Amino acid sequence: MSSNNDLQQSESVTIDPLEDSRHTAPTLLDALIPIIALVMMLTAAVYLFSSDSSYGANQIALIMAGCIGLLIGWKNGYSWAEMEQGIVRSIGVATGAILILFTVGSLIGTWILAGTVPTMIYYGMLVLNPEYFYVACCLLCAVVAISIGSSWTVAGTLGIALVGVASAMGLNVEITAGAIISGAYFGDKMSPLSDTTNLAPAVAGTDIFSHIRHMLWTTAPSIIIAMIGFLFLGFNTQSGMDNNNFETTLSLIQADFNPGVHLLLPLLVVFILAWKKIPAFPTVIIGTIAGAVCAALFQFDNVVKFADDETLMPVVALIKGIWVAMFNGYTASTGDEVLDNLLSRGGMSTMMNTVWLILCAMTFGGIMEVTGLLKRILQSILSLVKSSGSLILTTLASGIGANLITADQFIAIVLPGRMLKVEYAKRGLAPVNLSRALEDSATITSPLIPWNTCGAYMASTLGVATVAYLPYAFFNLVCPLISAAYAKYDFKIERLPEAEVPQAQEAVA
Repeated sequence: MSSNNDLQQSESVTIDPLEDSRHTAPTLLDALIPIIALVMMLTAAVYLFSSDSSYGANQIALIMAGCIGLLIGWKNGYSWAEMEQGIVRSIGVATGAILILFTVGSLIGTWILAGTVPTMIYYGMLVLNPEYFYVACCLLCAVVAISIGSSWTVAGTLGIALVGVASAMGLNVEITAGAIISGAYFGDKMSPLSDTTNLAPAVAGTDIFSHIRHMLWTTAPSIIIAMIGFLFLGFNTQSGMDNNNFETTLSLIQADFNPGVHLLLPLLVVFILAWKKIPAFPTVIIGTIAGAVCAALFQFDNVVKFADDETLMPVVALIKGIWVAMFNGYTASTGDEVLDNLLSRGGMSTMMNTVWLILCAMTFGGIMEVTGLLKRILQSILSLVKSSGSLILTTLASGIGANLITADQFIAIVLPGRMLKVEYAKRGLAPVNLSRALEDSATITSPLIPWNTCGAYMASTLGVATVAYLPYAFFNLVCPLISAAYAKYDFKIERLPEAEVPQAQEAVA
């Protein structure tokens, strides 16, 4: 899963609408009005502010659409206290992601200060061939994500370095981000250590290994297509850096950070903790501390220089430099403008806009859920189901729609999963069909939505806007389409033996 939140907590995020005599059931028009308003305002935001729309315009759109939802809820008999509770509970779901975002900001700052990120960039420039760079990024992130079960950890460690390598070598950072996300999410889905890979079968009523085997039918061809795409782009992309600039960049990194394998210790610490299934928040904090210790041991003079305060004793300046890197990031001064821009990153403060976006999105999602508007939309979609294939297509659409509305992949798995589980049993479909459809929609498309916790995290961590890397996140784009094609042509859809259908129906009744 993406943020390694506790599985049990994830399963309890669904906020059921309050249904009693005090409340009027919402109509389909009630449910659609806030959605239509949001789409119109987001479209206007992109038109007026372009790639800067996520720096305030989208937030206002989400809040105003939420206000429309509040008015509809009030019309239907919901009190402010009830709707406020729904908002608070929805924001509570994102608290873990917000804490991780802040700590990742600190991790980036200390890892650059310690020379960990510069070392990864240095070795990456030496080893990675520009022609195979994009596909190598995808493959490397996939392997690591399978090992540790977290796409967020991969993006926050290897991803940062790979984007740095791409920038230093004059390659396309948007394609690089797409390759990182493609590989990370494939590995995440195939790993039994992933929280969402555990959550989806738990909601559907199957076991994790049956779920993973069934997912292979959609994820394997998707990652193959993605890798072919990255190979094609690599062969048709020329590095924007000549040999002189290449050597200059390596020399500057060597002079400022003295890169070596020992500076990769913080990376090793994070991977070991993730492999041990330590939750993401403490893992990232420990990784940040490891970076601080590494900076103190191996970059003492650089840290004192970074503190930029000659009135302080060296040891005190060391503490100040590390402290500044944690809350405000690292500012490079190598003398090369491109390299300085590349290494001037990190700090908790740089995550504030992303947190703002997440809070506004979760506010809108909480209103839509607590007032029953989201449930009303799902019920209307379910009424259109006529066949097994259309049921799976409905699940895919519901997962993507819930991602857009609630801005959280956990809710997008749990809410449609619980509502559609009964219908799968009625039609004699094995629960692995439901769990796969939930993953192929809710989980895999979450990083493609700018205001979703996953999309916001990836954009902030990799330093590439969601709309910029979206066209190149091939795996995430192709996988839902392959899943939809399987549903339409009734391919690899597992059915329950007739003798088991009554028991399955009774179990979900």
